[in-house]
Amino acid sequence: MLGDTADPQTPSLVEVERAIRAAWERETSDDPELWSEGNRALGQCAVSALVVRAIYGGDIVIATVLDRDGERTPDGHAWNVLPSGEHVDFSFDQFLDDEQLAEPIVCEPVIDGDPRRAHHLAERVARDLGVRIELPANAEGP
Repeated sequence: MLGDTADPQTPSLVEVERAIRAAWERETSDDPELWSEGNRALGQCAVSALVVRAIYGGDIVIATVLDRDGERTPDGHAWNVLPSGEHVDFSFDQFLDDEQLAEPIVCEPVIDGDPRRAHHLAERVARDLGVRIELPANAEGP
C-alpha cells in the first residue's frame, strides 16, 4: 500500500481512475472474448479493485449481478470501500443493460483466466503514475 490519501506521494482518485482506465485492455479482462474498445470496463472489476486496494487500503466488496428484471445472474461484481467508507467503483459502467447489484459482502475477488492479469494491470498503472504497487500473492489467481 502506498499510504493514506493524506500522503503527498499517494496519487489522487482522479489520477488513479485515469491510469486504470487507460491500462484496461483485452489482456486484463476476465472476459477477453467479449471485451471491446466500446466497453473497456468489461471484466475489469476484480483486477481494478485489487489495484485500488493496493494503493489506498480498505476492503473489496463483491455483489451478485442482477439482470434488468432483478433476477440473479451467475456474475459477480467487485469494487472498493476505502478506509474512509467511500465506495469506489471504476468499472460499473461495464453494465449496459440496466443491470443492478445485490447486497455486497466483503470478500476476496477470484481472478479468472490469466492468473497474471491483475499484476499486468498493476504494472501498467504503476508505470503511468510513477509509483510502486504491490499486490498480494493471492492475486495470482487459483
